[in-house]
Amino acid sequence: MNTLTDTPIVTSPPVDNGKPDGFYRHLLAATEDERQALMGGELIGRAQGGKITLPEYRAFLAQAYHHVRHTVSLMMACGAELSAPNFVLRDNLRMAIAEYIDEEKGHEHWILDDLESTGVDRHHARSRPPLFETEWMVSYAYDSIRRRHPLAMFGMVLVLEGTSTSAASTAGRAIRDSLGLTDDAFHYLFSHGELDISHMAFFAELMDTITDTEEQAQIIHSARAFYRLYGAVHDAALRDAEHWTDEALEANSCHH
Repeated sequence: MNTLTDTPIVTSPPVDNGKPDGFYRHLLAATEDERQALMGGELIGRAQGGKITLPEYRAFLAQAYHHVRHTVSLMMACGAELSAPNFVLRDNLRMAIAEYIDEEKGHEHWILDDLESTGVDRHHARSRPPLFETEWMVSYAYDSIRRRHPLAMFGMVLVLEGTSTSAASTAGRAIRDSLGLTDDAFHYLFSHGELDISHMAFFAELMDTITDTEEQAQIIHSARAFYRLYGAVHDAALRDAEHWTDEALEANSCHH
């Protein structure tokens, strides 16, 4: 129960299509505490209860834009690392990355469409810098792929897509109904809520092919980190909402 809204929070885990003794189920169990902390956060709780304000929704979308626009580049970085000699026999991983890239390209434009539908100028949304918390999460993603292990990428996939399957569609409908917006302002939440269900089934199958304990440990470490980093992005977005009120946006347009 969310204490701010007295609304039950849907905290069902990501789609579980993993093998009973496979790595995917182990990954879910090993990161459950961090997942519960994220799902119990203020932003998700209030969103599912329809208690998010319009400026808060805009602030959330703005930060989503700033990390989603890096998704394809991050996957390309992962794919490049997987071309190293020690991964020569891992064609399935490289092909999975290629499939993810094909699925994920251009999604940042959906977010700009959503922001525009709420009354935000696209140029302003693009040009306002990301919050530090978002920059830290993106920086950690690039760094962990290159410095720790390329499969750290899959920790991020679990967190961002797993969260979508658990909360995106429910939260989107609640926000839409409470704010009186149209579906045109929810391409990002609605599409990810539906798409990521099939993505997570694919992800579960892929994770169950990973049997090396060191690789598994790297993915678990990454997922735990991304749950915390993504939670920090959510909290920061709520604090940033004052910059996304109609008055603040109008004042900004007058200065340009």
